Amino acid sequence: MSRLRAKCPDCRTQTAVALGPDYQCHACGREFGAGLVRVPRAWGDGGEAMAEAAALPLPYPEAVVVAEDSLGEQSLVLAFDLPERPLVLGGCCCSHIGAVEGLGTRHGRIGVVWLDAHGDLNTPETSPSGNAWGMPLRMLIDSGAVGADDVVLIGARNLDAPEREYIASVGIEQGQDGIAPALEGTEGAYVALDCDSLDPAAVASFMPEPGGLALADVEQLLSRVAAEHAVLGAGLTGLVPEARNVEPLTRLCSALGL
Repeated sequence: MSRLRAKCPDCRTQTAVALGPDYQCHACGREFGAGLVRVPRAWGDGGEAMAEAAALPLPYPEAVVVAEDSLGEQSLVLAFDLPERPLVLGGCCCSHIGAVEGLGTRHGRIGVVWLDAHGDLNTPETSPSGNAWGMPLRMLIDSGAVGADDVVLIGARNLDAPEREYIASVGIEQGQDGIAPALEGTEGAYVALDCDSLDPAAVASFMPEPGGLALADVEQLLSRVAAEHAVLGAGLTGLVPEARNVEPLTRLCSALGL
């Protein structure tokens, strides 16, 4: 199926057609600000619930489902099949790798706003668990897909010691005040939202951490990003397949202008 066509969430048929970065359903006339990319994979031990969460019924046209047998293949296919403005629904945070790579190839220098309770900055040598889902941001920086200067990490409150050392050594921006300097000089932003960055009472995440960000505060933060920078795409990861997640996730996507 051409990536110019997608399944309308209302009509449930392939009648949503890409019009630049947006989609319009030719059957019901509804318009959407992004094409949904489902990535039902979690690269680590025991992540089946995260993979199942990629099926959550978000109100966006389904452009593609990426379910490859290796992380490398997943990233390649995702980068190639990416809609003009993607909304990625994982799965684990490794879903962001192909999205950032594809958008970087398309747009040049991009910035990444990474909201996560964890750093995702480990390597196979430093990771306590060995799970790849604890490494995707480091993979993106080490591969050159995004510069460390063009990344801001928000909501991190459970960092491993090697991650703290790495952040200090390369100067990754942290917190909301780091958004502007991280995105300065870029063509726009990809927003990677691991939902464990949020207050566990707001969203059911796979690895909830106490002391998360309030939903209203993240909604305001994302609105600010959309008002001041071009949002090239976004991704939602680290979820469990609970129906109560749909409403807050839809709110956050709307805040981004999607």
